[in-house]
Amino acid sequence: MSDSKQAISEPRRQRPESPGAPAPGDRPEQAAAGTSGGAGAPAAGPRGGDAGRKRDDETSRRAGEPRRADSAEIEGDLDELVRVAAQRDEYLALAQRTQADFENYRKRVARESASAQERGVAKLVNELLPALDNLDRALAAAAADDPLLEGVRLVRSELSAALGRVGVESFAPLGQKFDPALHEAMATTSQPDNGHEDGTIVEVYQPGYRLGDHIIRPARVVVAA
Repeated sequence: MSDSKQAISEPRRQRPESPGAPAPGDRPEQAAAGTSGGAGAPAAGPRGGDAGRKRDDETSRRAGEPRRADSAEIEGDLDELVRVAAQRDEYLALAQRTQADFENYRKRVARESASAQERGVAKLVNELLPALDNLDRALAAAAADDPLLEGVRLVRSELSAALGRVGVESFAPLGQKFDPALHEAMATTSQPDNGHEDGTIVEVYQPGYRLGDHIIRPARVVVAA
């Protein structure tokens, strides 16, 4: 019985504390001082300050490198934009010159085509004019009761209509002033009593033919003098 009481009366042993833990009864200031002064704390000194400055310089240098790289890249992009803009302007000028050359070519081809067509029509009409002149002489010399007169007149009318469809027209400038660009004087005559002025066409031997402004054959006329 006495042994059990003795075991109960003995104080409970405390677990060993970790190094650096404040002992019972220590003041907080002493514990803090002991902890801060323990092993493993870096010692502050001149060498530690130099290392900090070096790190700051290295950080500043590394921070400045991207800015310089960005500036060079921007300048390169600007040069590339200037080059592309100059190339674009060159291509635009080339396209405009090509378009102008094509328009001039198209107009020239249209003029040449129209001129070639006009020359072809004029050549064909020149081949037909002798036949037309002979039909006119036949109509003028035929008797009124000639059974062939109506047929000849019909052929002459069809030929005239065919020439009109391609733009050819005849003109007989009786009573007009003589124009050497349009008329060919076959003879002159003096007619003081009929009231014609000098240079007036008093007779038409053969009518003229023209295609637009082009004279295929001038009118052959007699002019008063």
